[in-house]
Amino acid sequence: MSPNDDWRPTCSVAALRARAGLLAEIRAFFAERDVMEVQVPTLGRTAVTEPQIESVRTAAGAFLQTSPEHYMKRLLAAGAPSIYQLGPVYRAGESGRLHRQEFTMLEWYRLGFDDQALMAEVSELIDRLLGPAAYERMTYESLVGTVEGEPSELDLAYAEAVAALGPVRCFVTDYPADQAALARVRGDGADSRAARFELIINGVEVANGYHELTDAAELRARMARDNQQRLDAGREPMAPDERLLAAMQAGLPDCAGVAIGVDRLAMLAAGASSLAEVMPFADL
Repeated sequence: MSPNDDWRPTCSVAALRARAGLLAEIRAFFAERDVMEVQVPTLGRTAVTEPQIESVRTAAGAFLQTSPEHYMKRLLAAGAPSIYQLGPVYRAGESGRLHRQEFTMLEWYRLGFDDQALMAEVSELIDRLLGPAAYERMTYESLVGTVEGEPSELDLAYAEAVAALGPVRCFVTDYPADQAALARVRGDGADSRAARFELIINGVEVANGYHELTDAAELRARMARDNQQRLDAGREPMAPDERLLAAMQAGLPDCAGVAIGVDRLAMLAAGASSLAEVMPFADL
């Protein structure tokens, strides 16, 4: 593309039509199940504390949200039914074939579901969008082994193991308790495991879901551990989201939630090799 053509979209009109159809199918899927669509802010006063995620901060000191999770959980605590959001999210420093600083996320929460029930619903959605196929299941340990080290080393080992899976749909389950993020933990001591799953399709990480933690005190403790890891790595700690913690203290109902990268789904549906082929403007 010549410099005079850099105004052009990075994907074709045909890819845009296919993407629009994918979004319409997603909305139809949830309408059939009476899951309500919501729109929460993409700009907020706080950011996530998770060590592996960096947020984009504005000049005014606010943060572009990496996920609608905190706002959506506040809605659930206030009495909302099962809900979903489909829209843009932001993560600093992410670029490449499968990464962009701004991308489209589908996130939904189902009241009364656990991680097992949610995996079944995720499978139904994926089959609708990509066509039916068999699903495998692997524990985190069977996929990665007993790797130890810093979070960055564990992330690298996981990414390499995922890429080596090949053309398969696979749910990864039973994450170590120290990788629970906002999932509840089952069991005690060495036998404890996070009620968390990820869906891998053809070597691409597509979905990350939890049977959600509802204990505000435990979440505060996890946020403190996250910030200690950030400090140990020479990175800025993030202030805890006190309004999320207050909502959980008021009572987050039993639920399971999952986030799916819609651009990656569109890429897989199109048989494309990069996000740029299915995003209208993938270059900054």
